[in-house]
This record gives sequence, C-alpha cells and structure tokens, in this order.
Amino acid sequence: MQKKVYLIAGARPNFMKIAPIVRALQQQDRLIYKIVHTGQHYDRKMNDVFFEELGIPQPDIFMAAGGGSHSQQTAKIMVAFEEYCQTEPPDAVLVVGDVNSTLACSIVAKKLHIPVAHVEAGLRSGDMCMPEEINRLVTDSITDWFFVTEPSGQQHLLQEGKLASAIHYVGHVMVDNLLYQVEQLARADTSGFETSQLKISLDNQPYGVVTLHRPSNVDNPEVLERISLTLRQIAKRLPLVFPAHPRTQNNLKKFNIDLGPNIIMMGPQAYMPFLHLWKDATLVLTDSGGLQEETTALGVPCITIRENTERPITVEEGTNTLAGTCPEQILAAVDDILEGRGKQGRRPHLWDGNAARRIVEILTRELHP
Repeated sequence: MQKKVYLIAGARPNFMKIAPIVRALQQQDRLIYKIVHTGQHYDRKMNDVFFEELGIPQPDIFMAAGGGSHSQQTAKIMVAFEEYCQTEPPDAVLVVGDVNSTLACSIVAKKLHIPVAHVEAGLRSGDMCMPEEINRLVTDSITDWFFVTEPSGQQHLLQEGKLASAIHYVGHVMVDNLLYQVEQLARADTSGFETSQLKISLDNQPYGVVTLHRPSNVDNPEVLERISLTLRQIAKRLPLVFPAHPRTQNNLKKFNIDLGPNIIMMGPQAYMPFLHLWKDATLVLTDSGGLQEETTALGVPCITIRENTERPITVEEGTNTLAGTCPEQILAAVDDILEGRGKQGRRPHLWDGNAARRIVEILTRELHP
C-alpha cells in the first residue's frame, strides 16, 4: 500500500531542496507525494521554466499565504495547511530548512498526529535574534525524523535529548541539486543570461561576487556603510559583481551609500544565471547560509560577512572563512585568497549528490515497518 508524503516549500530556495527528493521519489513506487507551496514568498521568476530546470512538476497545492508580519504569515499558513491535512490527510509531512513555512506546517502536522520529517535538521547558529534560529529550534523540538547535513547537526540534536535512532546523517539535498544544475548548465544555452553578457564585458578578467540580505547587515546604516566601504576597497583590486536583493537596494538608496565605480550592480538573478556567475568567481562575499555550502561543494573561496554560522562544516572542512563585519578581517581574508594563501577546502562526507535517495529510502522504511 502506498503512503502519501506532503513536501512543504514556501520560498524559491525551498524548491531547490525538495527537487532532488521529488526526483528520488519518482524513481520508486512505495511512496507518493504532493508538493505544497505555502506561498510564503511570491516570486515572479517561479514560472514553468523554473520547475522544468529543476526537473520537477508544478506544486499540487498553492496556499497563497504570504505577506504580513512573521506571526501573521505563520498563522495564515497554519490555518490553510490544517484545512488541507484534514481534507486529505498525508502519512507524513516533510519540511526543509528554517523558514516560517517549515515551522507552521510542522506544528499543524504534529497537532494532527502526522509524523514530521525535517531536512537540514540540527543546524544552530546560537543567535536568537535570527528568526531562522527560532524556526529551527521549534521545528526540531517536535520532529520525528531528523535528516542532517553535517556532524554538528547530529551533535546538537543529541545534546537536546533527541533519540540517536531518529537522527540520520544523509548528506545535503542542496548539494544534490547543485550538482544536478551544474550538469544542466553545461548543456544549456547561456547566451541569453544577463550574467553571460556581464562575463563577456569583463573580458575574462577575474571577478568577485557579492550577496547581502540579512537584516543585521543591511538594515543598520552604520553596519551597511562599514561593509560598503570595505567592498569599495576590495573592488580597487578585484571587480565585484553585486546582484542586490531588493531590501539591500532600497537601503543603499535610503542611506545614500555609494559603492563606487568598480562594483557592478545587478538585480536579483534566477538560480541558473546566478550559478553561471558565481561558479567561476575568484571569491564570493556573502551572508547567505546556502551559498556558504554551495561554494564549498564547488570549491569556490567564500568569505562570510556574519559573526556566526549555523554551517560550521563549511569553515572546518570547506572553502568558507567566517570574517564578521570587521573590515580588517574581511580584507585579510581577501588578501589570503588573492595572494594564493586561501583555503583549498574539500567537499564534506556524503555531499555526493545522493542525499535525497538516502532520505527516500529511510522514509520508505519508516512508513512501511
């Protein structure tokens, strides 16, 4: 008898994480699935082509529960998801990452006595000012099956009293998807990408890539000014390409911050054009959690402009350097890379493109005892 799993996604990066799981589920016949899009983030780039590139179908359920404050958004998702679960109950709910949809759907499922599987479980930054950290902690407090990406996740969950038998170190679905997309990119016509035109205009000279979006970095004028001055200094040695998040664009304008002539500003990029850009960069400067992992997977030097990371394996084994927002530390890390002293790094254990297959095998075993 087939068991049904709801796969929850609320924002574009969530679909990158469920895509390998969908592809793995399509290779077997004991589990069926429905893709649930909570609508937490509306993204006009999530069109038919987006899902074709990922190799997955359009969502089965769209809840349009986005907008509002964290509490309003979480409440709207909970109300809508409860209705779906009561109308057509699944045998399990699988959530990914640490967004509000992850938290909301986990709570609903657990209160309806539906088991919860959490992919990327156990990650901790220790920073309770980050909404994502709260979402991680609450979700993991009620999860039944924990799928972890690195040893620190296992350690945190064991310290928090979770059963070792429920914790599964499976590797990383984001890396599964990244390796899949790199293969797709090699066969794709990239001539229409804005990033292709930009690389041509740079005439094959080295360049760096910047992404900034965290409120702690971009909402505080003093911090954003300090980071921007540091980027201007780096750009005197290495041209920087900055596909800027709308929040960041607005605050640069609002705080009247000038990034100078050597930083090339672009709008936000879709996944494939952005991958086409950063995979060939000399270095990446970012505050993104996912990009810390993806750069490690492809061996691209990464400098993280944050005081902490919930992904320590990227620092311990990968190509990531945690530099904070201190100009001296950021510039020292850039110097190391440009002068050939940067980390070589390696791809961590089980980041081999098969995490989704392992997850599906474990879910099948748990749901068909």
